[in-house]
Amino acid sequence: MKITRVEAWPVEMRLAEPYSIAYESVDRVTNLFVRVDTNRGTSGYGCAAPDPHVTGESSDDALRSLREIAGPAIVGSDPQRHAFLMERLKKELGSHPSARAAIDMALFDILGKAGGVPVWKLLGGFRSRIRTSVTIGILPEADTVKMARELVSRGFRCLKLKGGRDVEDDIVRVLRTREAVGKAIELRFDANQGYTVEQSLRFVELTRPAGLELLEQPTPKGEADLLGSVTRRASIPVMADESLMTLRDAFRLARRGVMDMVNIKLMKAGGIAEAIQINAVARSAGLEVMVGCMDEAALAISAGLQFALARPNVAYADLDGHLDLIDDPSSGSVRLEAGTLIGSERPGLGADVRT
Repeated sequence: MKITRVEAWPVEMRLAEPYSIAYESVDRVTNLFVRVDTNRGTSGYGCAAPDPHVTGESSDDALRSLREIAGPAIVGSDPQRHAFLMERLKKELGSHPSARAAIDMALFDILGKAGGVPVWKLLGGFRSRIRTSVTIGILPEADTVKMARELVSRGFRCLKLKGGRDVEDDIVRVLRTREAVGKAIELRFDANQGYTVEQSLRFVELTRPAGLELLEQPTPKGEADLLGSVTRRASIPVMADESLMTLRDAFRLARRGVMDMVNIKLMKAGGIAEAIQINAVARSAGLEVMVGCMDEAALAISAGLQFALARPNVAYADLDGHLDLIDDPSSGSVRLEAGTLIGSERPGLGADVRT
């Protein structure tokens, strides 16, 4: 089997519900779709969600790297030599992790289709379903409570609240949300690097009655010591997200013991294969793992789900980035029932992409 063509194109999608986090407000996103064709008639699809704040890429830069570097580098190669091709691209696209993730997905899609199995089974098939959280951006207290109630009524049993701009406001929103949804609903909180150590500890202490499941990335990503200070003194698990980009980051942070958990995102890691390696480091260090996402089309969410279902130590999923996207060309590629994502039996990533 040989790769005959690589095509990449941008798709801008509006959000049905614009949202705000600690450092930005979002009402539309651009994803990059990739199709890798072969001489056997099998095509694989991938998706990149570049973000200057997280992956360090603009959409234009990532698209250029896919068209001018990744495509020429792999055309004529055997797509079944996944490790060889991704190692080559890692050297060429080291600063473009979401672009690498898109190619990685497409190659896994081809592998699964060639073997007639879904990728989550190809990678180990540990579980067939996993509960996902759903995110509520920074909103006024009343709007936060209203949205929380609505999401619970739709079957979600795990909510993640965003914050990091105003710790006192965040505390109130968490407590009011718990009062509104009851004790049976899991609550998580993501500060998106917005707190100092002192603010983080105040937040943890004053939200104790809400029984938060975890606190995600409370302090700035480049300050591992600050994250460690919160982790050692907080009464709930602390998760690293923006602090962890690469396999080397995973090793360095795990060795220093500055977090209890890690959030692995395919867009940060550079794809499924690299995420598996980061996950292995986390497992060896006794760290729990959550598979997260960006504002990603259903195709990319499907890829994250394949990874989450395959590995036994992935304890949490936060794979909701596709839910509010309007005109997603891959909508319908992920099966969600009552807040639970269910693995498809279709070969490859199980995604349909309208071109």
